[in-house]
Amino acid sequence: MKIAIMQPYVFPYIGYFQLIAAVDIFVFYDDVNFIKRGWINRNRILLNGKEKLVTFPCIEASQNKLINEVAVNLKEKQYGKLKMTIEQSYKKAPHFLSVFPLIEEVLNSEVNTIARLATKSVQLFANYIGIKTSFYESSEEFNETKGLEKADRLIAIAKKMNIKHYINAIGGKELYDKKYFKNQGVQLNFLKPGIEPYYQSNEKFVPGLSIIDVLMFNDKEKVKELLTNYTLV
Repeated sequence: MKIAIMQPYVFPYIGYFQLIAAVDIFVFYDDVNFIKRGWINRNRILLNGKEKLVTFPCIEASQNKLINEVAVNLKEKQYGKLKMTIEQSYKKAPHFLSVFPLIEEVLNSEVNTIARLATKSVQLFANYIGIKTSFYESSEEFNETKGLEKADRLIAIAKKMNIKHYINAIGGKELYDKKYFKNQGVQLNFLKPGIEPYYQSNEKFVPGLSIIDVLMFNDKEKVKELLTNYTLV
C-alpha cells in the first residue's frame, strides 16, 4: 500500500494525476496555508496554439488563510468567462464533447471554497479516467495531526492509515529526508513525472498544461498510458 499527500489544485497537470495513480490512498492537504500565485487556483491551457495562464478567482485570498478557508463564488462573471475561454480553446479538439461537460459540472457546482472546487475537479476527472485511488481530506480525517512539523505530520497520516510507503511529488526532494522517514518506519520516494508529447493540433508541443488539455486530445486508454510515464526516485 502507498499513500500520497498533496495540496488540492484546480484541474492540475498530468504529473499530479500520475501521483494519484501511483498510490492507493491520496490525501488532499486542504488545511495548510493557501499559496498566492501558486497552482492551487491557477493553471495553463492551450489557446491558439500557445499556453495561456488561467486563474480561478478567490474571495479575499491570503497566505494567512488555510486552503479550505479561502472562498469562491462560482456565480461570478469571471467564472462564466473562464468557461467560455475553455470552450473556445478546445471546441475543435477530438474529445471536446466528452470532456467539456465535466468542466461544466465542476464550474456549475455548489462548492464555496477553492479547496472544494479543486478536490471536485480532481476527483471527477480521476473517476472519468478510471483511476481507482481512494481520496481523503486532511481537514476531515486527520485533523488531530495539525500542529506537527511538516515531515512528522505526513508520517503521522501515513501511520494512521497503516501505510509504510509514502510517495511525495518531486518538488519535496529538498524538504524531506529519506533517512528521517525510514527511522520513523516509513519508506519515502519521490515521483518524477514524465511529460510525453501528444497531438495538440499544432506543430509545436506545449508541455505541462492542465489535465483539461490532455483529456481533450487523448482518449481514456491513451491517458492511462500517459499516467504510467513516471519514475520513483
